[in-house]
Amino acid sequence: MSTRVHLVTGAGGLVGRAVAAQLRGRGDRVIGVDRVASGEGEERIVDCDLRDTHRLHQLASDPDLDSIIHCGAHSGPMVARDNPYDLVAVNVVGTANVLEVARIRRLRRFVNCSSVSVYGSTVAGPVTEDMSLHPSTVYGATKLAAEHLVTAYAREHRLDTVSLRLSWVYGPNRTTICLLRRMVVDAIERRPTAVDWGAGFHRQYIHADDAAAALIAAVDAASVDQRAYNITGDTYQTLAETADLVRRVLPQADIRLGEGNDPGDDVQHRFDITAAKRDLGYVPAVSLEQGIRRFAETIEAQRQ
Repeated sequence: MSTRVHLVTGAGGLVGRAVAAQLRGRGDRVIGVDRVASGEGEERIVDCDLRDTHRLHQLASDPDLDSIIHCGAHSGPMVARDNPYDLVAVNVVGTANVLEVARIRRLRRFVNCSSVSVYGSTVAGPVTEDMSLHPSTVYGATKLAAEHLVTAYAREHRLDTVSLRLSWVYGPNRTTICLLRRMVVDAIERRPTAVDWGAGFHRQYIHADDAAAALIAAVDAASVDQRAYNITGDTYQTLAETADLVRRVLPQADIRLGEGNDPGDDVQHRFDITAAKRDLGYVPAVSLEQGIRRFAETIEAQRQ
């Protein structure tokens, strides 16, 4: 495959950073943008607020620009919960602004990083992409609104677009609230982890590297047969089972979980990723145990 140029929004975030690294690793060029500039040389990330349309169009002026992988957003229902207006401005209006770049430039493909939060709580599984969508948070509603925009641009303006609904993403660069990260960090620092809920609560994790690989597979696919795909690490287990994996990697881990659901999360059944495997060739490569081990190794290295 010849070298391509991609605009990656949210390139300083957990998923966007992994996307940019994988694209560069195979020889593609990346125009990485985020709210805060960072890095140097080829890994430089340029500052750009997604609400700044003039800045977006300026940065996307490369004549060889091929596609956009849109990871820029407030990433998760725990972020900006006290500022729902800004959630809408960034996640919905920001998406519209990036779609306009793709429309005006007539780019080959637009890949949108969505979330399983669009489903809200589910009544049964396996959960396929044609299940009804009932987000329970403003964040989930913004991701669903963004999906609708992405699909409408495809229908009305003939853009080649697709949205990937990522499950709970984890990895060493995650900075927002994450119980798995807390378990690992507490174990490394010889602190107990005590939560009064969650032992029987299911959470479907996906490593940031797998999430990035799925987004890139969506860019590379000759065609996409659906406008949205579920993307997970293909595991469905309780937090108690996840805690057991942390103990296997870090035997000193002292983790105590109570009963009941996570009060800040939806109750969701297993997500079916058959369509992504079939159409995108997506198969998760990082098992949860491997991911936890990488997580621990990176955190320990950062402490030295």
